Amino acid sequence: MQEKDASLNGILVIDKSPGLSSARVVSIVKRLLQAPKVGHAGTLDPFATGVLIVCVNQATRLARFWLNSTKTYHAELSLGIETDTQDPTGTVISTCEVSDIPEVTLRAVIESFVGTMNQAPPVYSALKHQGVPLYKLARKGEPFQKPARQVRIYQLEILEIALPLVRFEVSCSAGTYIRTLCSDIGKILGCGGHLKNLRRTACSGYTIADAITLSDLEELARSGDVARQLTGMAEALPDMVSFQADKSLTDKLKYGMMITIADVPSSCLLPGENLVKIIDENNRLLSILSYDPVQNGFTYCCSFV
Repeated sequence: MQEKDASLNGILVIDKSPGLSSARVVSIVKRLLQAPKVGHAGTLDPFATGVLIVCVNQATRLARFWLNSTKTYHAELSLGIETDTQDPTGTVISTCEVSDIPEVTLRAVIESFVGTMNQAPPVYSALKHQGVPLYKLARKGEPFQKPARQVRIYQLEILEIALPLVRFEVSCSAGTYIRTLCSDIGKILGCGGHLKNLRRTACSGYTIADAITLSDLEELARSGDVARQLTGMAEALPDMVSFQADKSLTDKLKYGMMITIADVPSSCLLPGENLVKIIDENNRLLSILSYDPVQNGFTYCCSFV
């Protein structure tokens, strides 16, 4: 058996193909890299494509910092057909003629979803009830509806209207279901609808331009050149402010000592943010700290010293 390689630490941005679950992508990456630990930071449905952040080895500890990030999608809404899963994998439960919907009405309804709203998660989802994924309950004929939760649509731009299809781009908060958005649009229009196609084009500061396919990764693994594509630990969270540690701070981090504003000035933090990456002179990630204004100091989120 080939020895596992724990020397690769960082993230890969994968352009996920349709038909693969996010867990399957992780399994393939783990095999190609022979890495002990691999995980992803934000699930994509099997039928969807696009940006999937895959964390390798030590970077799996960074995954939680991406879970609440903004995501952008290109989506295709099919009006006049409702499915039980709100997407193309489900069973059709109703149909309706849509050729006479005025464009002005369509645009007004779609654009009305911009902003903060309460959205009920689909009964076919990976969310759990009493430890069981909702999609498993739904498939058994025991659907369970989770309470609606607050999500935000930051931007929604209609790209093309060719009824019964509507293509649009949407940027939204974490936890937003685009298939539920499509279903809700169809309900308000009175004709029903479902999400026909979905492609994630951006997530956590990474875009399709940063992504590679699994076939590309296989070629890199074969040539031993994966490290060239890997984003290092210090660069993996581009939106988080960084602070370079001196020897005194590095020693404190090494022994898990209390970190105060005398070590890391709170003025280095971005407005409204409390997280800071601590790096050394070689741009190696040492720790991620969280500022606590009550204690006027920092707590450890994770450490790599």
